[in-house]
Order: sequence, then C-alpha cells, then structure tokens
Amino acid sequence: MTQAPAVAPPGYTRTAVALHWTVAAIIVCAFSLGLVVSDLPFSPQKVKLVAYHKWLGITVLGLAALRVIWRLSHRPPPLPPMPPWQTFAARLSHALMYTLIVTIPLAGWTFSSASGYPVVYLGLWQLPDLVPKNKLLAASLIDIHATLAWLLFYLLLLHVAAALKHHFFDRDDTLRRMLRWRGAAREGTP
Repeated sequence: MTQAPAVAPPGYTRTAVALHWTVAAIIVCAFSLGLVVSDLPFSPQKVKLVAYHKWLGITVLGLAALRVIWRLSHRPPPLPPMPPWQTFAARLSHALMYTLIVTIPLAGWTFSSASGYPVVYLGLWQLPDLVPKNKLLAASLIDIHATLAWLLFYLLLLHVAAALKHHFFDRDDTLRRMLRWRGAAREGTP
C-alpha cells in the first residue's frame, strides 16, 4: 500500500516572501546606517551616508506600498492553531509593523523637507518637499523619526522572538510559512 505524500501547510506567495525579506534587509541596513550617521560630525562623508539612508528609506516606503497592495489582493495563509491571545498579538504586531514601515520613512522625508534638504532619490530624482522649511518642526520630526525607528526595532525583535518560539518550542509552521516558496501554480511563475 502506498502512502500519499504529505501536503505542506499553505505558505505565503513567492512575491510576499520576497517582499518580506527584501524589506526586512533594507530596514536593517537603514536602521544601522541611521545609527552610524547620527553620531558623525558634519562632513562630506556624513552628507553622503545620510543620502544613502534617505534612499533606503524611500525604497522601503515604495516596497511597503507594494506589500500593502499585494496583501490586499492576496490573502495570507491562515495562522496555525494557537491561543486567541497569540492570534490577537500576531495581528496587532503586524498592523503596527506595517504602520511603522510606512510612517518612519514619511517622518524622515518630512524632516528632510523641514530641514531644507531635499530628498534626491538615488541622486537622480528630487522628490517634492512635504512641508516648507521650518527649523522648529524639523527638531520635532527628527525625534519622532528616531523614536518610531526604535519602536520598530523593538517590535521586530519581538517578531523574530515569536517566530523562533513558534518554530523551536511550539514546533508549528509559523516560521516555515515565510521560509518556503509556495508552488508556481499560484502565481504563474516557476
């Protein structure tokens, strides 16, 4: 008697997985670069690194928009069985992360505008200023930008800890859903 092959629980689409890990990597780079440049004295090197930080932030903002569109048009796989409080915590933390992933770059862009330094994406396209130059507003916005970045940092640590807890202690498919590529039939690509 032959045994039917085990069916893997549903995972995210290839696009969702690619967007997740790409955005995660860029956020880590942007956060790390933000920490470095915040401690540098004003110099040509700092100006160049701040430009890179801005480019990363605008890239995150663009990819976040794609993620939101993708998420609205492609339902995520169901969560594995877990206590209701964990389901609530997972949904709340994801909503907060999406909010911060959009809000942090917007706060940085607005800070840059209020400081009188335009964002020139990739050194090619000058983005419009979101607000007029205003030193008092800029001083508030840099604090907001930094505070939100640290909040995202701690939320991401919690996110990673929860994924590892589910993987190693609960031994469920929470993490595996974001690590494997789902079959090509879903998206029409190999």
